[in-house]
Amino acid sequence: MSTAPMTETAGSPTTRVVKLPLWGLLALFTAAFTAVMTELLPAGLLPQMSGSLRVSEGRVGFLVTGYAAASFLSAIPLTTALRGLPRRPVLVGALVGFGLCNAVTAFSSSYGLTFAARLLAGAMGGTLWAMLAGYAARMVPAERRGRAIAIVLAGITVALSLGVPAGTALATVFGWRAGFASLAGLGVVLVAWVRWMVPDFPGEPAAERVPLRRTAAMPGIPTVLAITLLLLLGHHVMYTYMAPFAEHSGFGRTSLVLFVFGIATVAGIWIVGMLIDRRPRSTLLGALALVAAAMFTLGLFADAPAVLLIAVALWGAAFGGAPTLLQTALVDISGPANADVATSLQATVYNVGIAAGSLAGGVVLESSGAGAGALPWTALALVAAALATVAAARRHAFPATRRPTH
Repeated sequence: MSTAPMTETAGSPTTRVVKLPLWGLLALFTAAFTAVMTELLPAGLLPQMSGSLRVSEGRVGFLVTGYAAASFLSAIPLTTALRGLPRRPVLVGALVGFGLCNAVTAFSSSYGLTFAARLLAGAMGGTLWAMLAGYAARMVPAERRGRAIAIVLAGITVALSLGVPAGTALATVFGWRAGFASLAGLGVVLVAWVRWMVPDFPGEPAAERVPLRRTAAMPGIPTVLAITLLLLLGHHVMYTYMAPFAEHSGFGRTSLVLFVFGIATVAGIWIVGMLIDRRPRSTLLGALALVAAAMFTLGLFADAPAVLLIAVALWGAAFGGAPTLLQTALVDISGPANADVATSLQATVYNVGIAAGSLAGGVVLESSGAGAGALPWTALALVAAALATVAAARRHAFPATRRPTH
């Protein structure tokens, strides 16, 4: 059984109200939540997993690295290879893969077997991230596309702000294996949910497929990818090293700072969901300007705890909605039929931005005479470059009003 992609109320074509297929979108939301939890949960369980697997905490950390590397390397080739298949079986296959990998992780006492399961999970993640935005776009009419994508991608934010801390707390009480067993159980429920509430869509016929290089060269797509890279670089230069920056500012309570950031991202997703289908360009410009203002404030006034927390909250709210704005722009340019391939390019850029931003922040931290105090200024330069690029891109990437393809 599957739901219809959308439901229309009675009325004239110009006044009809289209109800979102909420339960289907929430299934995709949960898929995003599960993927983030699968990727990041080991980071909160280093001591427990280290003892059970009889390896160092650093090698447990490589379980996150291996997942990310597999996701980075697999997103484009797997998406390209699978684009001709019906969409729901591919989605279900990725979710089954997550469930199996989490089950193996929960019961394995071998580091090698656990690492292999993490590599397979990373490949599933690369496939899933390339699908989610395009799937959401197909489930709704074009004029509601932005809000649908916002609902699905909110799963990332909820996982980061609430899921990972809750999973870590669960593991503290019941053991780390319980966390992965819970994710495996959630995977079983999610597969049934997707088969029941998420409609299937045909794959792309070979004769109609736009080659990868042509998709990447569509007017506007290189601009969106460049802005994605600049924003992720700037964000992770700062976010990765919040602990030393909080110490540098004299506040030191990193957990509180990250909690404020996480809660603010939830608010940011909600605000963007309200605005994205009406004012996408001005919303993105406002979000980037707010991130830049927060970095400027952190550079000058972080030694005042109230200012620090307010700036971090504004940064979180602005950054929380930015990925939705960028992915919606990408889907609008490529069209839903090519969205999986376009999004696989963006997923690759995301991983490059995360890795390079973390590396750049570490270099700044170690080599700058100002230490952690130089981080917000480095981030500000990158975010300002992203803001200037959006301001200059009017025709294809970020028009004043959305002109979504059908």
